[in-house]
Amino acid sequence: MRITFLGHVGFFVETAHGSVLCDPWFTPAYFGSWFPFPRNDDLDVMRFANPDFLYLSHLHRDHFDPEFLRKNISKDARVLLPDFRVPFLERELEALGFEHFVHTTNGQPVTIDGLEVTIFAMTSPADGPLGDSAIVLADGHARLLNQNDARPGDPGELAELGPFDAHFVQFSGAIWYPIAYDFPDREQLAKEKRVNQMARARQYIEWIDAAHVFPCAGPPCFLDDDLYALNDFDRDPANIFPDQTVFLEELAAAGTTNAHLIVPGTHVELVAGDAVVSHPSPEATTRPFADKAAYLEEYKTDWSEWLANERANWSHGRRDLVAELSEWFEPVLIRAPLTSAGIAGNVVLDFGDGDGVCIDFVESRVRVWDGDSFVYKVEVARELIEALVERHTEDWVNSLFLSCRFRAQRPGPFNEYVMTFFKALSPERIAYVERCYLEARRPDEFFERDGWRIERWCPHRQADLTRFGDIEDGVLTCSLHHWQFDLETGKCLTSDDRRLRCSRVQDSNP
Repeated sequence: MRITFLGHVGFFVETAHGSVLCDPWFTPAYFGSWFPFPRNDDLDVMRFANPDFLYLSHLHRDHFDPEFLRKNISKDARVLLPDFRVPFLERELEALGFEHFVHTTNGQPVTIDGLEVTIFAMTSPADGPLGDSAIVLADGHARLLNQNDARPGDPGELAELGPFDAHFVQFSGAIWYPIAYDFPDREQLAKEKRVNQMARARQYIEWIDAAHVFPCAGPPCFLDDDLYALNDFDRDPANIFPDQTVFLEELAAAGTTNAHLIVPGTHVELVAGDAVVSHPSPEATTRPFADKAAYLEEYKTDWSEWLANERANWSHGRRDLVAELSEWFEPVLIRAPLTSAGIAGNVVLDFGDGDGVCIDFVESRVRVWDGDSFVYKVEVARELIEALVERHTEDWVNSLFLSCRFRAQRPGPFNEYVMTFFKALSPERIAYVERCYLEARRPDEFFERDGWRIERWCPHRQADLTRFGDIEDGVLTCSLHHWQFDLETGKCLTSDDRRLRCSRVQDSNP
């Protein structure tokens, strides 16, 4: 099995039974905020333009690159579809001209022309843009796990398909929290985020226990002047975008000696349990990391014209945003009683100088913001919202929020319902979200630890707390997303919209 790394989390996998192209990303994403790092714009795309199979893990724009797929990839490829409960990925690919689809079943191996494929689909409303996935490929000679961004709540399901020759895993920031928030303690929160995201990756590496580990799926880099400071130039402990060399050093310090650096153009040959890694050049593995400032300045200059055109296309004229968002959002709000109850307040889009829109989740309407209280406020350039309206973008998380081109405020704890709403801006999408909330609770399962009887599945994202739950001083922390619960009361200390069912062992009722 031969793997060519294409950058970020893109791979071209050549197996004994056909080739698989995974998540190729080349076009800057999220209003021109994210660029692949290290850069991959000099790769010869013809080498992987005719794959036998195409796999897109999910619809985030640093994984699903419609412009690149439309222009470069053969539409004869058979698409390996995750078992999502919504058809949005398939529809997007059909619109690009793909016609041949292989529908998989979550966690169930399927053999196609001798190639064994298993896709794990995460389908919670909080997973990616209403879905995320990981893939296992095996051809009788080698077996690899491409975990990309996915965070399976039960890693045992993955481990059961091993042993693995290779594990490709995310380690770096891929979110706007806390860097886009107006918090007085934002620096401390960012330090914790940096530590936690790498610790989570190390946990998965230990659980999967593959022969070889390849950190990938980040970080992006930022070439726009407005975002340039987000790049981690000097290993700032408060920067949430550490690069591959930082994580490799973390792994080495923890005793992991089987992890490898890969850059765009790196080839990995998996042979008899060994991994032979060859890079495009010695400079390709050193310059992006050792001289990052000069490297990004050159990258920035090369893409400056593209960035200028991107900015020029954000808006094509001032729009009546209150009227247009009322017409668009209010039918969605009417169909979202559980989401609205979870938010129970105002979400504000603040354009400055007294210009703003209020989405009122109590009255289920959109109106002018008159300065009243809010549960969430986004300070954002008007032209970005006008672009979203003009394009009728039904997932603002997969556009505006991942762009980091905003400032956010919230007076209380995190409320997951807010961002889930912004992923579901159509009647079909919000219907799926509402149905998921109704079905969220799994059958009653409890476990005992440290004198407590605790429900097994985390109320946040249904992670298995027998694996992810840590208890200290009467507080349970789910290490998957670092949500915390007071075991004496069951109260969530991270958000007010969740509760953990738990009791002391001597008590009879949970």
